[in-house]
Amino acid sequence: MAGSSLLVLSVLLAEDRPNILWITSEDNGPHMGCYGDEYASTPNLDALAAKGLIYQNAWSTAPVCAPARTTLISGVYPPSTGGQHMRSMTPLPSFMKMYPQYLRSLGYYCTNNSKKDYNLEEKGKVWDESSRKAHWENREPGQPFFAVFNITISHESQIRRRPHKAVHDPAKVRVPSYHPDTPEVRQDWAQYHDKMSEMDATAGKYLRELREAGVEDDTVVFYYGDHGSGMPRSKRWPYNSGLRVPLIVHVPEKYKHLAPSGLSSRR
Repeated sequence: MAGSSLLVLSVLLAEDRPNILWITSEDNGPHMGCYGDEYASTPNLDALAAKGLIYQNAWSTAPVCAPARTTLISGVYPPSTGGQHMRSMTPLPSFMKMYPQYLRSLGYYCTNNSKKDYNLEEKGKVWDESSRKAHWENREPGQPFFAVFNITISHESQIRRRPHKAVHDPAKVRVPSYHPDTPEVRQDWAQYHDKMSEMDATAGKYLRELREAGVEDDTVVFYYGDHGSGMPRSKRWPYNSGLRVPLIVHVPEKYKHLAPSGLSSRR
């Protein structure tokens, strides 16, 4: 996510600071219409991609949540801090901070709704609010915000929750060559895509809130997955299927001058 990091650094240098919205989803690869998956139904994120930039080669640093999120909150690879082990809760070196602390020092109202799951100890106040009620609308009037919304609908635990009435037709699933083509596997893949559609609808709600509040043109939007899908050979497996993630960035017109030149085109 090097390009994304450059974007964040560049926008923070502006006097007129944009709002920043991060929408994250759990346990899903780029199984979306905007990534060429014709079986998928993800209209809201497809629309965001149509006016933004799609990263075709975005990779998580780990195929499981905590070390991947450890990278995001710290900006370094997990082995650099000893945070690669699940639930290790290692302390950061004294010269490092978690990124919301830098944003807060620049006047941003920083919220997380609501998953953390870092393998690092929090030192000092990291978020203005981190809870299921955290929302950018609770900021002071005129204050720029940085808001994270974590969508858990696509998590591995939801793929095989029964009973489930499939919306996607299991008969039309493209079964990867590394999975057996059985009715059970087809049902799992169909349910996974159903959950992707539910995730997309939730992402659409967060995007709609920006429009309704009149701050859409003042907000840089990121959408990304934390690592690959919860299907076998993906989550916990450091193959492409476990590490490749979707990443979409939209920079509103008024802030295009702050973006790296690579963001001038859609792909």
